[in-house]
Amino acid sequence: MTRVSKHNYYLDIAETVSERSTCLRKRYGAIIVKNDVIISTGYNGAPRGRKNCTDIGSCMRDTLGIPRGERYELCRSIHAEANAIIAASRENMLGSTLYMCCTSPEDGSVIGGVCSCMMCKRLVINAGIEKVIIREDADHYTVYDVDDWIKTDDSLSGKFGY
Repeated sequence: MTRVSKHNYYLDIAETVSERSTCLRKRYGAIIVKNDVIISTGYNGAPRGRKNCTDIGSCMRDTLGIPRGERYELCRSIHAEANAIIAASRENMLGSTLYMCCTSPEDGSVIGGVCSCMMCKRLVINAGIEKVIIREDADHYTVYDVDDWIKTDDSLSGKFGY
């Protein structure tokens, strides 16, 4: 029997958290971990008390043909990273790692090649999170050093989307 690595253990949990997502485009799950303790979890969905896209049966951004990574003010959802950050104290997040997984709403398969949007990167930076680890497939993941997001400020590039 092979023991799963810690990173894949936490990514498995983030993948399970994504199953709570109410987004019609992509389901994201995030967990924040510090010293091998899960600090908080989050998934993308509408604010508490508001109807989710799954309840309404449509996505405003899809209806308007808005590409991914743009015009988030028109999205009903709060992103997984933001929900995980909201649920934790900053003191607990300092030096922590955020694990994230994106899955398909159609079949639950993992969607690789994703990263935090510009807004979530800013939240991650201010929360004091040190690393972001994103699942690419069942065995592979990408590690982002948040310090690199500070040094390479993509908000100055003029490039939108991702």
